[in-house]
Amino acid sequence: MGTKLALIQNMIYKIRGQKVMLDSDLAGLYGIELKVMNQAVKRNIGRFPSDFMFQLTDVEWKNLRSQIVTFSKDTRKYKPYAFTEHGILMLSSVLNSDRAIKINIHVMRIFVQMRHYVLSQTGTNDQIAELRKLLMLYIEKNDKRVNEIIIALNNLITQPKETKTIGF
Repeated sequence: MGTKLALIQNMIYKIRGQKVMLDSDLAGLYGIELKVMNQAVKRNIGRFPSDFMFQLTDVEWKNLRSQIVTFSKDTRKYKPYAFTEHGILMLSSVLNSDRAIKINIHVMRIFVQMRHYVLSQTGTNDQIAELRKLLMLYIEKNDKRVNEIIIALNNLITQPKETKTIGF
């Protein structure tokens, strides 16, 4: 089971700030043709709003293909669809098969693990907030010092030079 979870985890990409899985990866996991899965989705398109599923743009698809070797050989006609966690959940109702249900359980476990990991990293936010405070104090102190230097220089410029007379 651990190997399957690792395999699925490698199929999760971050696109548009969201963790998603691509249609071709999901179809492979479900053991169905991509065309069959996409037809089932299109027959039930009302179940897939834009926060559940979206189609990659040309630029997104090109960037993804350049980063991942297996995609560079992908010669599909259409740009892939990306499914968010909620979209993947919805797929289980559209692809009502035992295999789809089992795969969805694995995928959901991975998303939950990832969420728990992110939430457990609260120290990072606290550290960033502390660094921000220190930086602001540093800037504030240095601004005062820079202002003091500028005032001192201005005073030197505006004060008349003391001249010592020799003789008389």
